[in-house]
Amino acid sequence: MYGCNLMLHDVWVAVPISKQPQPQPSPPPAPAPAPATPPNRYSFPSDPTTNPKAIITGPAEGGHYRFSILTTRLIRFEWSEDGGFEDRASTFALFRNFNSPTFAVVDKEDRLVIITEYLRLCYDKKRFSYNGLSIKVGNDIWQYDGKSYGDLGGTARTLDGAWGRVDLEPGVLSRKPYAVLDDSESMLFEDGWIATRKPGRIDGYMFAYNRDHKAAIKDFYRLSGSQPVLPRWALGNWWSRYHEYSAAEYMDLVDRFQSEGVPLNVAVIDMDWHKVKIPPQYGSGWTGYSWNRDLFPKPEAFIQELHARGLKVTVNDHPADGIRAFEDQYKEVSKALNHDTSKEKPIPFDCTSRKFLDAYFDVLKVNLEKQGIDFWWIDWQQGTKSKLPGVDPLWVLNHYHYLTSQRNVKTIERPITFSRYAGAGSHRYPIGFSGDTQITWAGLEFQPEFTATASNIGYGWWSHDIGGHFGGIRSNQLTARWVQLGCFSPILRLHSSKSPWNSKEPWNFEDEASKVMKEYLVLRHRLIPYLYTMNIRASYENEPLIQPMYWNHREEEAYTVPNQYYFGSELIVAPITSPNSPVTFMGSTRAWIPHGRYVSLFKPHITYDGGRYVRLHRTLDKVPVLAREGSIIVLDGTKEGKQSQDPLHAKRDYTICLVVGVDATFELVEESQESLESGNRPPLSSYNRIPITWKQREGLLTIGPETKPSSRPPAFTVKLIGVTISPEYARASRSPQWKYDVDINGYASLASPSASLGPCGKYHLGEDLQLDIVNIRKHVFDTVYRAEIWYDTKEILMDIVTSQKDPVDQRVKFLNIQHVDPELKNAIMEIWAADSRAEGSAFGHEIWAVVKDLVDRRDPKAPIDTSVEPGEDWDDYVIV
Repeated sequence: MYGCNLMLHDVWVAVPISKQPQPQPSPPPAPAPAPATPPNRYSFPSDPTTNPKAIITGPAEGGHYRFSILTTRLIRFEWSEDGGFEDRASTFALFRNFNSPTFAVVDKEDRLVIITEYLRLCYDKKRFSYNGLSIKVGNDIWQYDGKSYGDLGGTARTLDGAWGRVDLEPGVLSRKPYAVLDDSESMLFEDGWIATRKPGRIDGYMFAYNRDHKAAIKDFYRLSGSQPVLPRWALGNWWSRYHEYSAAEYMDLVDRFQSEGVPLNVAVIDMDWHKVKIPPQYGSGWTGYSWNRDLFPKPEAFIQELHARGLKVTVNDHPADGIRAFEDQYKEVSKALNHDTSKEKPIPFDCTSRKFLDAYFDVLKVNLEKQGIDFWWIDWQQGTKSKLPGVDPLWVLNHYHYLTSQRNVKTIERPITFSRYAGAGSHRYPIGFSGDTQITWAGLEFQPEFTATASNIGYGWWSHDIGGHFGGIRSNQLTARWVQLGCFSPILRLHSSKSPWNSKEPWNFEDEASKVMKEYLVLRHRLIPYLYTMNIRASYENEPLIQPMYWNHREEEAYTVPNQYYFGSELIVAPITSPNSPVTFMGSTRAWIPHGRYVSLFKPHITYDGGRYVRLHRTLDKVPVLAREGSIIVLDGTKEGKQSQDPLHAKRDYTICLVVGVDATFELVEESQESLESGNRPPLSSYNRIPITWKQREGLLTIGPETKPSSRPPAFTVKLIGVTISPEYARASRSPQWKYDVDINGYASLASPSASLGPCGKYHLGEDLQLDIVNIRKHVFDTVYRAEIWYDTKEILMDIVTSQKDPVDQRVKFLNIQHVDPELKNAIMEIWAADSRAEGSAFGHEIWAVVKDLVDRRDPKAPIDTSVEPGEDWDDYVIV
C-alpha cells in the first residue's frame, strides 16, 4: 500500500457531530445576480500619499531630497534634480499612508541624521552617493549604491528554458540586518490608468528588520497590498498540455481521469484552441482569438460539458500580434476602434492605449467569455518594452486582466488571472505561471527553493509546469517525485510540451509511478480544507502558504536547507529531488529538523527528535512531510477528495489528523454564503470558522462551535497520527464514549458507539497520549531486508545496531567504517538515531556517511560515484 493514503496504519476516531440525518447534497446554487453596472477596471484600492507627519524634506528652494519614515524599520528615500517627488501609486507601492512612528531628527547645514529605535540614517544633503547616504542597522551599515539588495533571494520572471537553477531577483529579506528595494523605474498609476515617471528621480525603500523576516513581509504587504483570496477550486488539480486536442478527445481525457478516480478542478486549453494554421500574409499563428472549428466545432457546447463535470476553463492567450483580419471578431473590434478594415491591416497590440484595452476586454474577450471561458492564461513572452518608457506590457496585462475578471465572479467566485511574474507587487494578481522548465532532475531540485524564496517578495501563488515542460528525459521516478512536489506546492498543474512522447497522464507511466501519481493527485484534493484555511491566512494575516525555514526559526541551520519549507502552519516539507539509490530503493534528502519532536505523515511510526540535521529516506510512494507534536491538519473526509470543492452545497465530511504530545489549536475556515456575497475582499468575520482544540494532559478534543452554522452540520473523523493504542490501554481508558477495535495488523481504531453527539462538543480520547517510540529493531530490519547487498553483510549490519556488547557510540563508528553503500548506512542511521526515547537509540552519537551528489547535473545518465578520495574538493559533496 502507498504511504500517501493517510487512512492506513493509525488510530482513527469517528466523530459524527450531529444526530440529525445527513441531508442529500443540494443542487448547485443559482448564480449570484450580475452587478447592475460592470465593475470598473480603472478603479482599485490605493492610498499612496504619505502621512505628512512622517516626511522630512529639504527646503522649499533647492530641496532635492525627501525621506518618509513609514515605520521605525521601514524608510522611503527619494532624490530628484527638479525638487519634485512622487506621490502617485507605483506597481509596488499602493499604500504609503502609515501612522507616523516615533523618530528623532538632527538637521544641520551639511548633514541630516534620522534616528529610530532600529536604525540611524546619515545624509550629506547632496545627490545620493555611496559616501553621502548611509543607514546603520544593528552592527551593519548600508551605503547607497542605487541597487536593490536582499541576499535571501526573491523570484524571477520566468523559468522558460531552465535546465536547473536560474538567477533570482532580490526580495526584501536578507541575512544582513537590512534589505533594499529600488522602485525608481516602476510603472505608476494615475486615476486608475498607467503613468510614467519623470526621468532621473531616485525612489527606494530600506527594510531594516534585522532578520525579523515575518515583520518585514507584513510591512511589505501593508505597503504593497495583501494577496487576494483565491477561489477554492483553484487549490485542486489542474490539467494542462500543449496538444492539438479535439473537443471529443478532451472530453474523453476528462472522463478517463474521472474513471481513474482522480479529481480535476481546472481544464487548461493551450494555444491550439484557436486558429493556428493561418495564411502566411498574416504572420505567426501564436496569437489568436477565433476558435479552431475543425477541433472545436461547437465551443459553447464543449465548455458547457466541462462545466457540467465541475471544471473551470481557461485558455491560452499570446496577445503580442494584436487582432488580425482573419479573426472572427476583426470587424467588430475594428468598429470599436474606428480602425480601417479596407486593406485588412492588423489592429496592433498596444498596452499603452486605453481605447485599445477597452476594445480588447469589452469587445474581443467579453464575447469569448460569454461562450464560457472563465479566465485567461496570459502567455506574454515579448519582453518589457512598450511605447511609453517604463511601461512593461506584462504589468499592464496582469493588472487589468485581474481587475476585469471581477465581472465573472458569479462563475469563478473570486477575481483571478494566470500569468508570469512582472516584479515587486505582482502578488496582487494571482496566479503565477512560472514558464517552460526542462524535464531534468536539476529542474526539479531547484523548484522547492524557487517557490519558497518567492515568498521573500510576497509572491505566494506560483503554478509550475508539474513534471516539467519539455526536453530532458522520460523518467518514471522523476515524474512521480515532481507530482509529490506539486501536491505540496501552491498550485498543482500538470503540463507538458507538444510531443507524442511527453504527457503527464498518470496511466501512461509504469505501475508503481502511476499509482504514486494518482495517490498524490487525490491527496491534493483531500488537502483543500487545509489549503483553503491557509488561503485565508495568507490574505488576511499576510502569511504565505509556503515559507522558508528561516521565517520561523532564527538558528543558522535554518538558512542551510533551501529546499525545505513550511507548508501552511502545521507541516514541514523536505521533498526528494534526486533518484532513488539502487541499493536501498529509496530517495533521500538532507533536512534540518527544528527543536521539538516530529512525526512523519507518510512514515507515522518514525518519530524524530529535532535540533539537528537528518538525512531522510523514502521509497517512491512517500515524501518527507513532518508535523510537530501539537499539530492539527484537516482533510476532506472522503477517500476520493471530491467533496471539498463546494462546502456550501456538498456533504461536509472532514478528517482531523491530530499529532498528540502537546496542546494544539487549529481553526478551520470555510466559505459562507455571506462571504461569497460580500465583494472581492469580504470582512474576515463573514467566513465560517470551526475552532478545534486539543488538551494534551486531559486528552480532551473540542470541536466547534461553528461561527456560521448551516442546515448541513459537518461530520468529523479523528485520526491520531503516529499513535498505537494497545488493547490493554483501551480496556483501562477513561473514555467510555469510545469503543476500541484492534485490526489484524495490530493497529487500534476508535469509533463512537452511537450517533448521539451534538454538532460541537468535547471528546475524551485518552489522557496524555504520546507518539509511538520508534521500534529500532523492526524498522532497521525492514530497511536492511530490502537492500540489495550480500546476505552476510545484512547480518553484520543488524548485529551492529542491535548488539548490546559494545556502547552505542562505538557501534555507530563500526557502522560508519563498513564497506557498504553510504545511502544504506545513512538510512540505518536515520532510524537508529531518530528517537531519543527508544532503547539503544543512537541519538546524540550519530555519524553520517559522506554522500557524493547523486545527480551529475551535466549528464542525467552519468554513473553515480559514491567514493571519496583524499584531496578532492569537499564542497562537491553533501555532508549531513
